Amino acid sequence: MAIINARAFQVTKYLVSDLISSAITWVIFFAFRKIYIEKSELILDDNFYRGLIIIPVYWITLYYLSGYYSNVFRKHRIQDLGFTLIQTLIGVLFLFFVLILDDKVFSYKHYYLAFLVLFSVHFFLTFIPRIFFTSRLVRRIHQRKIGFNTLLIGGNANALNIYNEISEMKQSPGFKFVGFVSINGVDNQLRESDLPYLGKYANEIRTVLRDKNIEEAIIAIESSEHESLKKIISELEGENLKLHVIPDMYDILTGSVKMTNIYGAPLIEIKTELMPAWQASVKRLMDVIISLISLVLCLPLFLIIALAIKLSSKGPIFFLQERVGLNGRPFKIIKFRSMVVNAESNGPQLSSENDSRITSVGRFLRKTRLDEFPQFVNVILGDMSLVGPRPERQFYIDQISTIAPHYKYLNKVRPGITSWGQVKYGYAENVDQMIQRMKYDLIYIENMTLALDIKIMFFTLLIIFKGKGK
Repeated sequence: MAIINARAFQVTKYLVSDLISSAITWVIFFAFRKIYIEKSELILDDNFYRGLIIIPVYWITLYYLSGYYSNVFRKHRIQDLGFTLIQTLIGVLFLFFVLILDDKVFSYKHYYLAFLVLFSVHFFLTFIPRIFFTSRLVRRIHQRKIGFNTLLIGGNANALNIYNEISEMKQSPGFKFVGFVSINGVDNQLRESDLPYLGKYANEIRTVLRDKNIEEAIIAIESSEHESLKKIISELEGENLKLHVIPDMYDILTGSVKMTNIYGAPLIEIKTELMPAWQASVKRLMDVIISLISLVLCLPLFLIIALAIKLSSKGPIFFLQERVGLNGRPFKIIKFRSMVVNAESNGPQLSSENDSRITSVGRFLRKTRLDEFPQFVNVILGDMSLVGPRPERQFYIDQISTIAPHYKYLNKVRPGITSWGQVKYGYAENVDQMIQRMKYDLIYIENMTLALDIKIMFFTLLIIFKGKGK
């Protein structure tokens, strides 16, 4: 509870600072527009007061959707600089088209000047308090006033050495050791240290991760134990924690794993981020903006579809079903109902091309993928993305995992309304086809970029317009 309260307080500081900064920016920019661009008297009219409320809310929404407030204790100054620059550029570009292009100007250079003033003022007023809070936060981490619950994996001399080395550092890298688990034996000196022994990795790891609220894990095993290292990384990469290894194991990590040093600690962090942070933020913004626009523009079409569903068969318009999402979290997926009611009265059953349970309207909806459109709501809620592997039910995931254990790798990203597997393969009619489709989704995950997302969305639109969905 103390950790949650501390994080909430830290988020509040950033949030209040951003609110005040955006409000001050609006006041300065409003005065600049009236006096310099419009050459008129400065009057605080209704537009001023509306902007004083709407503009700060707009910026906070932008920051929230881009994930700025999601990980407040892991910020650093360079990251803050990059995030603030990108967020300011995106936000100001939108305001430029909404506000500035409507201004009465005597010269086009006023457009460029207005953009430059808005960008510069907003960036500096936002970045200065952010860098102050982040610097103070980093200083508290170095002083061991803030720490991340850390588990040491390994019971040998390597584990003892790395524990002693980090504990003796003048500036803490942020690790707060809660104990260690052993792979094989336990070094006598490590057992006699003040670090609690929490049991064997194979038997206790899940219990320890849950009960000790582990946020970081350091793998300190012998460099000769290549297979053990790969196994541990594979088992823990789906958990919500950061993984680190000692530097002499660098040569056994695959080239697909991105690594970087952190806080000056003598460790290599295994980076599991599949996209650069700025691309991930832009992807999330695209998800929300496109979903909101699509819901508004497609509302008349939705009403027609809803009427057709009600007229074609008895039952609700929408179909809700539990699926597994990011990091294995369950959520309720929303679709237009395309089957008869109680289609799975005899248990889970995948649909086939000539499935008698599919209604006449449902067959059209599936061909055009229109049955997936309500999932824009799932995207806005954060359960899904526009592009990502299609979410499945736990019932089928359990079956797939016995044949293809690496299927859980798909849960490293948000599931999507459409996917590379959906474009190339379509709906799967059985577990074998799910596994066949999976290879396309794995290729997508290994090559995630905004450009690839746009390409997949383009091909999905072609399928919708041609009505060639499987």
